Amino acid sequence: MNIILFHSAFGLRPAVHAAADRLRAAGHEVRVPDLFEGQTAETVEEGRELGERIGTDELLRRAVHAAAPYFDQGLVYAGFSLGGALAQNLALADEKARGLLLLHGTSDIAEGASVDDLPVQLHVASPDPFETDDWLNTWYLRMQRAGADVEVHRYPGAGHLFTDPGLPDYDEMSAEQTWRAALGFLETL
Repeated sequence: MNIILFHSAFGLRPAVHAAADRLRAAGHEVRVPDLFEGQTAETVEEGRELGERIGTDELLRRAVHAAAPYFDQGLVYAGFSLGGALAQNLALADEKARGLLLLHGTSDIAEGASVDDLPVQLHVASPDPFETDDWLNTWYLRMQRAGADVEVHRYPGAGHLFTDPGLPDYDEMSAEQTWRAALGFLETL
């Protein structure tokens, strides 16, 4: 499977490379673009500021540019938090998308968005300050209305970026459950 994996607002951290290596070890071809061009953040606030300086439109342009050479291959879009939001936007716009793996983040869904049974798997903390229950309920219904086949995994007590061992949010048990489910999901595509 060809996968493009987008990093969070913390930038291209070792955990993103480790995730890509885990996916490669399972036989997948994985690309990990650096949308922040070498910049990383140490805190959520720094990450937000960095993302705001670059701008949403520019981040989306960079994501499209990184994925464009592989559109014809039928990509699985994946991402962490901010990267998940970007992955979702690209997957919903790509008629050849094979799947969408969201880790810790979602995005708004355009009115009239339509996909043909796009397999989607979301892994999110419960509760999550960035992905509230009300938001996720609305998101889920809109994704289903758009035609996606959505599977949601919630992790009680985990922090927002619970798969990143370099951050305070890390939860080893939840992270391992996430990777087992994600690898199983990818095997079905």
